[in-house]
Amino acid sequence: MPHDTLLRLDELSIAFDDVTVVDRLNLEIHRGETLALVGESGSGKSVSALGAMHLLPPNARISGGHFLGDTDLARIKPREWQGLRGNRVGFIFQEPMTSLNPLHTVARQIGETLRLHQGLSGRAARSRCRELLEQVKLPRPDELLDAWPHQLSGGQRQRVMIAMAIANNPELLIADEPTTALDVTVQQEILALLAELRDHHGMGMLFITHDLNLVRRHADRVCVLYQGQEQETGPVAEVFSQPRSAYTRTLLGAVPEGRPAPAGSQPLLSADRLSVAFTRPKRLFSRRPPPFVAVQPLSLRLARGETLGIVGESGSGKTTLAMALLRLAPSQGEVVFADERLDRLSGNDLRRRRRRFQVVFQDPYGSLSPRLPVAEIISEGLRFHQPKLSDDEVEQRVQATLKEVGLPADCAARYPHEFSGGQRQRIAVARAIILEPELVVLDEPTSALDRTVQKQLVELLRDLQARRGLSYLFISHDLAVVRAVAHRVMVLKEGEVVEQGSCEQVLAAPQHPYTQALIAAAGLDKSLA
Repeated sequence: MPHDTLLRLDELSIAFDDVTVVDRLNLEIHRGETLALVGESGSGKSVSALGAMHLLPPNARISGGHFLGDTDLARIKPREWQGLRGNRVGFIFQEPMTSLNPLHTVARQIGETLRLHQGLSGRAARSRCRELLEQVKLPRPDELLDAWPHQLSGGQRQRVMIAMAIANNPELLIADEPTTALDVTVQQEILALLAELRDHHGMGMLFITHDLNLVRRHADRVCVLYQGQEQETGPVAEVFSQPRSAYTRTLLGAVPEGRPAPAGSQPLLSADRLSVAFTRPKRLFSRRPPPFVAVQPLSLRLARGETLGIVGESGSGKTTLAMALLRLAPSQGEVVFADERLDRLSGNDLRRRRRRFQVVFQDPYGSLSPRLPVAEIISEGLRFHQPKLSDDEVEQRVQATLKEVGLPADCAARYPHEFSGGQRQRIAVARAIILEPELVVLDEPTSALDRTVQKQLVELLRDLQARRGLSYLFISHDLAVVRAVAHRVMVLKEGEVVEQGSCEQVLAAPQHPYTQALIAAAGLDKSLA
C-alpha cells in the first residue's frame, strides 16, 4: 500500500440476508485529497462507508479487504473500534438535527468525544470546544457553547457536527451528504471550510453526495456507483469531460431543464403589506425585547396557472411567508385568495377554504404518517372535505390520483418506509392534488432528492400544472430547479424582498448583489437558452 493511502477497499461486498447491496467495490483515498462517492439513492454510497467502518446492523455480511493505513479493519476487535471511530476516523452525518442530541448543549456533545478519546474534562474540555467552534468559523462561540441544537440554524448545526468530527484530529473524514437541504451559499461555505480543515490537518476525505455540481467544484477524484457496482473512478475533470459509463452520462445529463407552460393572467392570490413578527420571551426583571420581524411588509401577486419561485438562504423568511399566506402563521396585512379576504376568516370558515390550497413539505418521510398505508394518507383530506363520498368512490379517486403522479396501483396498501425518497414525494403530491386545489405550496420539494429524481419530479409538476391549471408557490434554494419551473422569482433576504421579476430577467441579469451572490454560489449559467 502506498505510504499516503489512508483508506483502501479491495473487492468490498456487503449483503443483507440474500440481497447484495455493494458488489466488489475498489477504491483508495490518499492524504490531502477528497474522493467523492456519487450515485442515486440506493446505489450503496452510505452503506459502503458504514460497512467499511463496521457500523451496519448484525444481519449485514461484509467481505473483501478494507484497510485504514496499515490497519486491517476486518481483523480488529470490537473494543478497538471504539478507539478508532471518532478518533482516527471522523464522521459528518447527513441530517445534523437528528444526529445531534436534542437534550444536550453544544459544549456537552463536543466534550463527550474529547473525554472519551483524550480524557479532557472541565475547563480544559470547554476551552478545546471553544477552539473547535472558532476553527469551524462559528460566531460568538462562548454563547453557542451553551446553546441547544434547536436554537441553531441548519448551517450552524452542520458546523457543530464538523467540530465534533475533527475534535481529535482524525486521519480520515467521512462526510455523508454534509450539505443536503442547505442553501447554496451555506453549501459553499461548508465545503470550503472542509477543504481548509483537510489541508490544515492533512486529512483524507470521503465526500458522499448526489450533487454533481459540488463534486465538480470540491473533489479531486470521483467514484460513480450504480446499484452497488462501481461504474468508473478517476480525476473529476476527466470523468466529467469524458465519461466512459452510460450511467455516468445519464447522471451528468440529469439537470432540470425546459420551461413551464405560459401562465394565465387571471389573479388568484395577492397580498398587501403582509408582515410576520414573533414575540420574544421576556426575561426576569427585564423589559420585553422588541419582536423578531421574520417577514418585512411586502406585496405579491400570483395568477392562475402561474409559478412564483421564492428563493433565499435559511432564515430569509421563505417558509414563514408561505405559511402566513395560507393563514398557518400569525401575520399582519391583507391576503386575498380568489377575491376573498383570507385574513378575515377563522374557524370553520377558514377550514372549509383549505381544500383550495394545499402544501407539499420538504421532507416527505417526516410529513407522511408512518402508521398509515398510502391509501389512507392520500384519502385523509378527501374524507374530511367530502364526507359524503362512499368508500368505493374514495378508492377510485385514490387509484386515479396515484396513476396521475406515476405510481402503480399496488402502492395503496404499502407504507411510507417501503418507498424511495422520490416515490414518497410523489405520494405527498398525490395527497395534495386529490382535493383538486387551485394553489399548491411546494416547500423545498426536491432538496433531498437525486438529480435524476429531481428531473422526474420537475416534469411531473409541470405536467400537473398544465393539465389542472394549478398555481404554485415554489420555495427552493436550488436555482436550477427554480429556473425549470418558475415564471417569476422573488428573492428574500432577512425577510425583505430585495429583487423580483420574471425568471429570465432575474436569473439572467440579476441586479441586487445578494441575488448575484446566490447565482454565483449555485454555479448557474445565466443563459436560459
